[in-house]
Amino acid sequence: MTETSKPKKFPKVGDRRVHMANERTFLAWIRTSIGIMAFGFVLERFALFSQQMSFVLEASIGNALPSPDLSTSSAGIFLVGLGSLMCILSLIRYLKVKRQINDDTYQPSPILNILLTLSIVSVGIYLIVHLIQST
Repeated sequence: MTETSKPKKFPKVGDRRVHMANERTFLAWIRTSIGIMAFGFVLERFALFSQQMSFVLEASIGNALPSPDLSTSSAGIFLVGLGSLMCILSLIRYLKVKRQINDDTYQPSPILNILLTLSIVSVGIYLIVHLIQST
């Protein structure tokens, strides 16, 4: 028996460009999530540093200093979690768009864009309120 196999269907050049654009968008989302996680890490480490400096200064000066605010640490942890969530959501979006490109059924979805915008605006408002209260 002879086995008949269908010839492989290679994507058109235009499809390759669209797939590469999808990969570039995915990598941009990954860079954004890494940046958010890095900022959260720095914020959390700064809260730890200020707490340790408070103890050192209290021990050397002898005066009771105001205790550091733990909300900065919470904001840092939140940002690291947000960056991780964005990384996972961007992978899901990348795979969904890849499948839609292959099926020629692409429909843009602004959900990840809206989530990122709302998250960054809420963190910005939180930091502004925190800075106003600490001055």
